[in-house]
Amino acid sequence: MCSRKARYYMPHARLLKQNRPPLNLPPAAGEAGPRLARVISRDGHPISRSRISPDALRVLYRLKEAGYQAFLVGGCVRDLMIGIEPKDFDVATDALPEEVRRLFRNCRLVGRRFRLAHVFFGQDIIEVATFRASAAPPPGDEPAPDIDDDGEAFEEAQEPLESDAPIDRMVDEHGRILRDNVYGSIDEDVWRRDFTANSLYYNIADFSVWDYCGGFEDVQARRLRLIGDPETRYREDPVRMLRAARFEAKLGFDIDAATAEPIAALSGLLAGVPPARLFDETLKLFLTGHGVRSYEVLRARGLLEVLLPNVGAFVRRHPGSAPERLLLRGLANTDERVRADRPVTPTYLFALLLYGPIGLEIEKMPRERWSDVGSILDAVEAAVRDLYGRVSIPRRFSLGVRDMFALQPRLEAPRGKRALRTLEHPRFRAAFDLLQLRAEFNMADPAIVDWWQRLQQSDPQQRASMSDALAREPGGEGAGGRNGGGRRRRRRGGRRSRGPGGA
Repeated sequence: MCSRKARYYMPHARLLKQNRPPLNLPPAAGEAGPRLARVISRDGHPISRSRISPDALRVLYRLKEAGYQAFLVGGCVRDLMIGIEPKDFDVATDALPEEVRRLFRNCRLVGRRFRLAHVFFGQDIIEVATFRASAAPPPGDEPAPDIDDDGEAFEEAQEPLESDAPIDRMVDEHGRILRDNVYGSIDEDVWRRDFTANSLYYNIADFSVWDYCGGFEDVQARRLRLIGDPETRYREDPVRMLRAARFEAKLGFDIDAATAEPIAALSGLLAGVPPARLFDETLKLFLTGHGVRSYEVLRARGLLEVLLPNVGAFVRRHPGSAPERLLLRGLANTDERVRADRPVTPTYLFALLLYGPIGLEIEKMPRERWSDVGSILDAVEAAVRDLYGRVSIPRRFSLGVRDMFALQPRLEAPRGKRALRTLEHPRFRAAFDLLQLRAEFNMADPAIVDWWQRLQQSDPQQRASMSDALAREPGGEGAGGRNGGGRRRRRRGGRRSRGPGGA
């Protein structure tokens, strides 16, 4: 048996002697030998170590010095090639997770679906994955692995794992992978990845890029192409359809015709994906700086109604409506915040996405109840419940959506000291942002928005004066001439012509 050092150098020596063309097919069952990579030397690609995270370099070099193979892999290699700063750096190696843990004191093992090593450097984490095998072992019963930006499987809960018990691979009756935790070589690992653009390996030993399936040319051409048969790959993991849409939106890549063709017929498979995983995918689509484009791609690919059924149904029935335009403007504002490195929140995102469905629920009620807080909360609950079977919104975010909509009547009809208390509400800022959007599309009074803007910019003494002046207005009317007489008068008079979600 060869030593670790020999195992490290022998594959590279073989590669240098061969010039095999890139293939877009996994090894055939029972094939005697691996299909080897095409090696692009340092002078043939644009990746420089100066653009690689110093923490990732520390991990790569320590693995290499210990006699293991060490590669950057996946989306970080793709992004470095096209001049985008990667959001994270993932490492692939032939070292087992337990061996990685022995090398790094700042390491813990996570995941029961696919074991990974997380190496911590302060708040930064370098994820180290062991090469996976291509052969499927006997079946088991674990749930599906999550897939991150770079095609790696990861455990959502990220719980530490100390057991060395073997976990193998299985698929369900639709071909969806249920578990995958069998280790192999780099020549096998590549076929576990989804898109050719995510299948490139950067070798720290000689700074070369290894390409098994034409990913180098696909990245240069900004082309998104699945490895292997597209229908089979989508059945293995239906979320790959959403990932294809996300990469089209995020990177501006064109989806290869063969990769795009099965999406329409297979999109229904997303209904079998765990709702918690689709929640994560929704955040990746809309909260990473390309939300508007993601919305457009999802609609064009027929995926919006599968991922967010009540949202998709609303925009199909009411194309170009004020709520849809509000949604697009809100997504554009969110994209700007991401680009400016400002915080964004799932609460605000789902308030935007569900605005139309919530409005429809409100309009099912008698007109005189549209401004009633209880009616608004009932409508929010109904819209969230309709979505929950497909995308499970954590309670802390759904409660935030409730608060944002419940505050709309109070913002539209401010009254004396109550206005100052509203200003201190934890959800005030998000609710006010929603009010601003509504006013922009004639669903709220711009004078109300201006009054709240002035109140926020005032000092405490000026705020007290503004609230006192509001309380002294004849008839208890609030800013902008809206009736501020309270719940009883609003119920009787039915002054409002539309609810917060009205189309």
